[in-house]
Amino acid sequence: MSLVAPRPVTPAASPCRHSPVAQAARAPRAPGPLGQRARRDAVVRHAAGATLWLSVLLVTSWWVAGGGVQDLAALGDALTSLGRLTGLVASVLLLAQVLLMARVPALEAAFGQDRLARTHRWVGFTSLTLMVAHVVLVTWGYAAGSLLRTPAMLWELTVDHPGMLLAAAGTVCLVMVMVTSIKAARRRLRYESWHLLHLYAYLGVGLALPHQLWTGQELVSSPARTVLWWSAWGLTAAAVLLWRVALPLARTLRHGLRVTRVVPEAPGVVSVYVTGRRLHDLGAEAGQFLVWRFLGRRGWTRANPYSLSAAPDGRSLRITVQDVGDGSGALATLRPGTRVAVEGAYGRLSPRARSRRKVALIGAGVGLAPLRSLAEGLDYRPGEAVLLHRHTRHPLFAAELDVLRHERGLVVVPLPGSRRAPDSWLGAGVHPQVGDLQALTHWVPDVAERDVYVCGPQAWTDLVRADLLRAGLPPEHLHLETFGW
Repeated sequence: MSLVAPRPVTPAASPCRHSPVAQAARAPRAPGPLGQRARRDAVVRHAAGATLWLSVLLVTSWWVAGGGVQDLAALGDALTSLGRLTGLVASVLLLAQVLLMARVPALEAAFGQDRLARTHRWVGFTSLTLMVAHVVLVTWGYAAGSLLRTPAMLWELTVDHPGMLLAAAGTVCLVMVMVTSIKAARRRLRYESWHLLHLYAYLGVGLALPHQLWTGQELVSSPARTVLWWSAWGLTAAAVLLWRVALPLARTLRHGLRVTRVVPEAPGVVSVYVTGRRLHDLGAEAGQFLVWRFLGRRGWTRANPYSLSAAPDGRSLRITVQDVGDGSGALATLRPGTRVAVEGAYGRLSPRARSRRKVALIGAGVGLAPLRSLAEGLDYRPGEAVLLHRHTRHPLFAAELDVLRHERGLVVVPLPGSRRAPDSWLGAGVHPQVGDLQALTHWVPDVAERDVYVCGPQAWTDLVRADLLRAGLPPEHLHLETFGW
């Protein structure tokens, strides 16, 4: 059965007797240092997870040593004791949440943006849930287990206890951040608005901190604990200031980035070329993204993350952006000479994650941008790299991909047409009786033996991910990045 329905399609997606990958030369090559950075990143991930769990165990041991278990005998004392425990664990997770937002290079490189965002979201929701439980349980316990007295007791504690008014305001800020982070709420907000609201998490943490350090029984019961807790928060604050403020400012001043030209790529899609000084020192790799601010125009204070669509060469950078109705639409009007401020580079959709000689790149729409960068920047021989990209009317980078196909041996498989069904990631040009998994293993029969990079909308990448795992790809060799939010 032909994979393609009888309609005009791009030749590379037409029926073929053999897989295009199988037809390309695939000479063996020594792995060299391939995978060394991936292994180091795995060590960092395990160490970060172990540190978090050990921190939770440490504060739990403080609770036990402070009579937390013995206090469970009576109702009022039990509620207060459990409130102390939930507060301690919430404090640890709140500390971890701030570190996850601090852009610590080791964590960014080890986890990647998508995984780090998921971890940050999980830690945030858990810490806030425990914080609310802490407030309810402690208040209920101080009210001797009486629900009727609990509201009055909450008011008394808030007004009379040190730091409680600040903690209440901080809790409101964190609740606002959590509510606006729910998917249904995020869809109603522009990215810039959501990003601005999300910064209130720092304010919430700052307002809640004095309560921890002034009245936290387990945290101030000994000088060693007090010094440890103050030091942990001091180092965390220093990390935020260093990597979220000082380093981006220093890089912007050092490299002197400026727009050189803006080139239309397709309707609603433009490429922005940027040059600057000593760009080799920026540390950007193919496939990564930076957070961009284009200065001197309205709304320049609002930052947006855009991926590199060309491999960095030390002289210039290129991003390719689709107009989705926020600040991205204004990029088409940028003028040469516009100054640029950046944060990054970030993301694990880069050579750093690679541990196998053979790779597969799968993208949709403007998600092709970082994959085109990887297709240029990765080291491979003919047949070791295959690119599948779904597009509608205007395939991006067609001429550039053709050059990579002829000069580097990149195997290119376009998938034209809109998605053929809501539960399919393939284009309408593929025969409707051919399943997604069947098509995938036809075009890339050895997909389970490759590192696979995927970039596209969240719902689309979820479908691709499911088929890749069904095809036998180990999860550690799947590297995802989604756009949208």
